Amino acid sequence: MNTPLVSVICLCYNQKDYVGAAIRSVLTQTYRNIELIVVDDASNDGSQEVIKEELIGTTVQFIELEKNIGNCAAFNKGYELSKGAYLIDLAADDLLLPFRIEIGLGDFMKASAKSGIHFSDAFMINVDGSTINTFYERGEDGQLINTPPSGDIFQQLIEKYFICPPTMMFKREVLDRLNGYDEHLSYEDFDFWIRSSREFEYIFNPAPLVKKRDVPKSLGKTQFSIRSKHFQTTYKVCDKALDLCQSVSELSALIERCKYEIRQCVKTLNLSLIAKYRNLIKDAQRRLSSLSSMDM
Repeated sequence: MNTPLVSVICLCYNQKDYVGAAIRSVLTQTYRNIELIVVDDASNDGSQEVIKEELIGTTVQFIELEKNIGNCAAFNKGYELSKGAYLIDLAADDLLLPFRIEIGLGDFMKASAKSGIHFSDAFMINVDGSTINTFYERGEDGQLINTPPSGDIFQQLIEKYFICPPTMMFKREVLDRLNGYDEHLSYEDFDFWIRSSREFEYIFNPAPLVKKRDVPKSLGKTQFSIRSKHFQTTYKVCDKALDLCQSVSELSALIERCKYEIRQCVKTLNLSLIAKYRNLIKDAQRRLSSLSSMDM
């Protein structure tokens, strides 16, 4: 088996209680050719001291930002320094299981050249590390009830969220093609999925390869709160998706997604976005009519 360099970028913001365990989960991987870069986005809870203590005696790079610049920009700081042929974006409150990287690389080696992103199931854990369940629902026999799609999944990613973000591992060329995360956005996952899946195939492994921590004030928990700024990001990604759609079914999926997001905007009082989504639906319908007439 080839031994390419894998860069893990561990992003910390006020995760003092968890960042040490996240770092150790990288340093104890069964695969050894790893470059770990820790980025602290100007935490104010003492996370920096924990990180420095954890990194004593290692060659791990530590980027200590003086000003909070947000997830996307902070990750890009680590990405710019990284040299790995593969990358993992690890939040400081999550954990890689010891064989995560080894299994991911093995799957990549067996997959088609078009494959760019690897994802898996995850153990969901609480703040003290106890396992709650798995991200994907499983039956009494432990098998997945519904296996998420893989391969060319652009349309499915428009339709709904189904990937557990911390389980992702991706080729460097994917992020190079995207020019890193879009720093104008408040969160990166949806945008990364939509843009990357237009050009690259996704690989799914059913094994839980990470532990995702359920933290009350995490980004994911605030994403759907009243008047959350993250709804602006979701709209921007849907707007980007319009220019990426290439078929009647993809445009139809985007229209349905916009209708769903309008309902979410009503529930969360993000009323200013409703008119924007309606205009986006009209644009998609015009393109849909054009494509439909060409198929006749």
